[in-house]
Amino acid sequence: MRTLIQAFKTKELRKKILFVFGIIIIYRIGSFIPTPGVDYPAVQKCITSAGNEDFIGLVNLFSGGALLQLSIFALGIMPYITASIVVQLLRVVIPRFEALHKEGQSGEAKLTEYTRYLTIGLAILQSTTILVTARSGALFNNACQQKVIPDGSVWNFVIMILIMTGGTGLIMWMAELITDKGIGNGMSVLIFTSICSGFLPQLWNIGWGTNGKNGDWKKFAIVVTVLIVILIFVDYIELAQRRIPVQYTRRMIGRKMYGGSSTYLPLKINMSGVIPPIFASSILAIPTLVSQFGKSDQSWVKWINTNLASTTSVWYICLYSLMIVFFCFFYTSITFNPDETADNMKEYGGFIPGIRAGRATSRYLSYVMNRLNTIGAVYLLFVALIPTVLIMMLKLNGKLPFGGTTILIIAGVGLDTLRQAKAQTEQFQYTGFLLEGDHKEG
Repeated sequence: MRTLIQAFKTKELRKKILFVFGIIIIYRIGSFIPTPGVDYPAVQKCITSAGNEDFIGLVNLFSGGALLQLSIFALGIMPYITASIVVQLLRVVIPRFEALHKEGQSGEAKLTEYTRYLTIGLAILQSTTILVTARSGALFNNACQQKVIPDGSVWNFVIMILIMTGGTGLIMWMAELITDKGIGNGMSVLIFTSICSGFLPQLWNIGWGTNGKNGDWKKFAIVVTVLIVILIFVDYIELAQRRIPVQYTRRMIGRKMYGGSSTYLPLKINMSGVIPPIFASSILAIPTLVSQFGKSDQSWVKWINTNLASTTSVWYICLYSLMIVFFCFFYTSITFNPDETADNMKEYGGFIPGIRAGRATSRYLSYVMNRLNTIGAVYLLFVALIPTVLIMMLKLNGKLPFGGTTILIIAGVGLDTLRQAKAQTEQFQYTGFLLEGDHKEG
């Protein structure tokens, strides 16, 4: 609170915060503007009849309710996130991408350009899929007989795809504006906004119920208490570091002596962040989406709907847990390269006390990272499975307003944005102090 109050007192930061709020308002307004060609009253009836208990409901929560409403921002920020992750993963496969990454700012600008192109491609693909599933009724679990898209002509579909893709491009531009002219990472801020817009009303509905009926304030109190405890726990783990001491030798460059300092290499317990739960839930969602196009009496459709459509089934929990552990190690191995880190330390005369520079340092860093990944995987499993345990214990029928991914994003984005606000507040205070000192000397 002290950081936020100080930020609002600073004129420059106040402008940045108000700018971010303005972008958020535009983003939320766009989430309720229906795409031309959509029968909006029919969509509202289908949302009511379909419920909110499957994977599509969770994705709708993640998009701030824009997906099921088939708005111009129905795709949300997800194509941009997917494109960013894919480009990052392709660094391992495509040497050109890895070379661009090592070039610094110019290379990162080129990778960002590739990410934008891939975002538009994914937006076209995803918008086509959403419109086809909405037309067939699969988007609403085949529980609605309303025609949400009355005109099924190819030209109408092309127009709707272009509008949804344009909406994704506009969201991508707004996210970059927040990053450049506001506070925090624009992509993360918009995701945070989308989650909270659906998270808080659903949380309230546990106690209040539908139209004031069938509510349970005892369950509401339990859920809120557990949520606060988990958020505190997540904040503690996300801020925790394994600090490896690094000593730099003295070096003579020209007539000046450099080095001789001691520092440390900070390694987070959860290096992979929120990526493993997102990847795991996305992969497990594919069979469920495919089954929507099959006949309900077919054996394979029944098996998927019984074992993979429900987040509380044994098969889903086991596969979800295994995938989280796998992606935790896999994604960390891509984002953190012990060999590259050891080579950089050796190049600048750095070494870990008691460890030889070079290959021995690389083996030591790999050993430490494997231990940290083990703890991080257990931590992610705990946070990801807590909502499932609550659903089973409190018999909430899958209507819990938060999941493990939701908690990690809320805590992570909140911490990151607060750190940036604090850093910029201190920067402006320091700059103002220097300017005031120069003015007095003058």
